[in-house]
Amino acid sequence: MYSIFDDAARRARAYLDNLGQIPPARPAASARDLRELDADIPAESSDPALTLGVLQRVGTPGVSHIGAVALRWLVELLELPTGTGSAFVPGATAANFTALAAARNAVLARAGWNAEENGVSGAPPITIITGHEAHPALMTSLRLLGLGSARVVKVSSDDQGRMRPSGLPLISGPTILCVQAGNLQSGSFDDFAALIARTRALGAWVHVEGTVGLWAKASPLLRPLARGLEQADSWATDAREWLDVPYDSGLVFVRDPNTLNAAAAVTAAGSALRGVELWAALRSLGRSGLAELFERNCRQARRFARDLRGAGHEILNEVVLNRVVVAFGDATRARKLVTALQKEGVDCCEYTEWRGRIALKLTVRSWVLSDEEVERTVHTLIRAASVI
Repeated sequence: MYSIFDDAARRARAYLDNLGQIPPARPAASARDLRELDADIPAESSDPALTLGVLQRVGTPGVSHIGAVALRWLVELLELPTGTGSAFVPGATAANFTALAAARNAVLARAGWNAEENGVSGAPPITIITGHEAHPALMTSLRLLGLGSARVVKVSSDDQGRMRPSGLPLISGPTILCVQAGNLQSGSFDDFAALIARTRALGAWVHVEGTVGLWAKASPLLRPLARGLEQADSWATDAREWLDVPYDSGLVFVRDPNTLNAAAAVTAAGSALRGVELWAALRSLGRSGLAELFERNCRQARRFARDLRGAGHEILNEVVLNRVVVAFGDATRARKLVTALQKEGVDCCEYTEWRGRIALKLTVRSWVLSDEEVERTVHTLIRAASVI
């Protein structure tokens, strides 16, 4: 049966067969094709073959332009402030690193210290405020930037990992507040409205770690979860997290593009090539297809939770996004269950420990996952758990 993969293979073979015989592109034709790329992100989904056709016509000269278009689409799709700077980086850690480098330089500049000229040795101390369940990529980035753990103030979290606004410390001097869109375990979102406005008014930089949940902004149904995060100063995510694009697809956004430029100089090399696959996914899915993908996966996660709960298993999180945390006894039993499921082709489950409990975490993030496959997977999981 014909598929988009057959089409892509056919086009690739034709290109290779004619390599060295293709005449140089006419400048007028190239300019016309590049103007076609400048359109807004499509409202509706379209046949992926049409996207392949555009890529074939535009070819190598359009790669940098494609990357720039994808970034512009993302700023609009995620409802970030107009004029926000953006860049492709290798992954979630690099995205957080770049945003926090921009944050560090900016808060020090406000204190009269030029970090780019003077470095950070001898600079005014920076206070970092995070929740107790900050994403590991965030903590790694802070260490790489020389912002050691002694400068990190961890605010208490509720039972879903959300930072408690009442726990915010007094803010004075250079400060960076790191909030979370999508807890790595539970998928929960911090209360941005309560945290950001107050903190920014006191001169702090606000960074959103959004590897898991920044994509909620692209869905009318999920958008309320992320209300208010657009008021921050920087955002980090990873397109691989939900769009099935390759590794090396991190994304960083900074409200002030000038602040981003120096910070992104190290991590953004080769960013034009990183944008092609993401642009193709965005163009083919369109706004409606993206929203449908995110909403369907979250609905399927709720289906997992409902059926597992019905089978007597304890669900430890409020399933607000695409993650389900399920208690499964002790560590030995949980690890055996993960191994058994992997042997049966179930790869959406992983062992985890959350808030002192041993658990399995199910992450639903596939455009090919049907409701029928969800039902089969739930039955497989319940059956495997009953014999371990």
